[in-house]
Amino acid sequence: MPPSPPSGTLPLGKYLASSDKKTRDKAVKNLAIFLSDDENNEIPDIEMAKLWKGIFYCFWMSDKPLVQQALASELSELLLTIKKVSSSLHFLRGFWTTLVREWHGIDRLRMDKYYLLVRRFVNASFRLLIRAHWDHSALKSYNAILSDSGGPLCPHDIRVPSSLSYHLADIYLEELDKVIASLDSPSPVPLLSLVHPFITLAAQTPTSATYKHLENALFRPLFAVLRPHRTSNPQKRARLPSSSLANIPSAACKYDPSSEGAIDAPTLRQEVLQMLFDTASTESARDSNRRKMYALHRELAEDDDASES
Repeated sequence: MPPSPPSGTLPLGKYLASSDKKTRDKAVKNLAIFLSDDENNEIPDIEMAKLWKGIFYCFWMSDKPLVQQALASELSELLLTIKKVSSSLHFLRGFWTTLVREWHGIDRLRMDKYYLLVRRFVNASFRLLIRAHWDHSALKSYNAILSDSGGPLCPHDIRVPSSLSYHLADIYLEELDKVIASLDSPSPVPLLSLVHPFITLAAQTPTSATYKHLENALFRPLFAVLRPHRTSNPQKRARLPSSSLANIPSAACKYDPSSEGAIDAPTLRQEVLQMLFDTASTESARDSNRRKMYALHRELAEDDDASES
C-alpha cells in the first residue's frame, strides 16, 4: 500500500492524485484537518496551485457516481472548513483558476462529474458569503474571482471555455434559490451584486453565442420570476429552469442586506433592468451586445407597461 500523508500537514499532490482510493480519501481528510487550523490558512500562490492540481486529479480518479457525488460535496465543504473568509476566497480562486486551465483536457465521459463539482462549489460559495453576512469586501472579492483573468466569467480571457461559463449561467440562480430555501430565516441576498458579473460578461463578450446563452439561461428566467406574468411576446418566453426560483423574489435586495432589507420583486426587476441598460451604455460594451441589451431592456419595459395598462 502506498504511504499515507502525515495528519495535520498539507497533503502533497501525489497523495491526492494517488491511484489508491484509500490514500486519496485519507489525503482529503488530512487536507480538511490542515485547513481547519487558522495557522495554516495562508497558503502561498505556488503551493495553492500545486494543491489544486492534486485536488483536480483526485476528483479525476473518482469513478463511481455515488463516490463522485460524495467527493464533490466533501471538496466543496472545504471552503467552509476554512474559518477566515479571505483565506476561503483564496482557496476558491485556486479552484476556478485550476478548472479554467484544465477544462479543455476533460474528456466527454468525465465532463458530467465536473459539472457536478462546479454546482457544489457554487452552492458552497453562496453559503460562505452568507456566513460572512454578505460583507461588501468579501462579495467584491468573490465577483473579482469570477470576472478577473483566469475566472470563468472573464470576457477577455481566451482560455475560458464557453461551456464552463454556460454551465455557470445555467445553475447560478438555481443554487442561490436552493441556499435560500435551506435557511430558516435568511437575510436578503444582494441580487444586483450577484448578477453583475454576468451582465458585464454579456456587455463585453466577443461571441454572440455567449450573449444569447446568458440572455436565455439567466436574464430571462430572472426577469420572469421577478414578474411572473406571461410575456406579451410569445416568441420571447423565458426558458425557465427546472427550479421555480420561488425563494429569490421574497428574499432579495439590491446591494446591502443590512441597510436595505428585503425589496419587493417588481422593484428588483426594475433595478436589474436599469443595471442592464447602464452596463450596456458603458464604453467597454461591444456595439453588437449593446444593441441586444437595449432591445431586451425595451422589450421588457414595454411588457411591464402593457401589464399595467
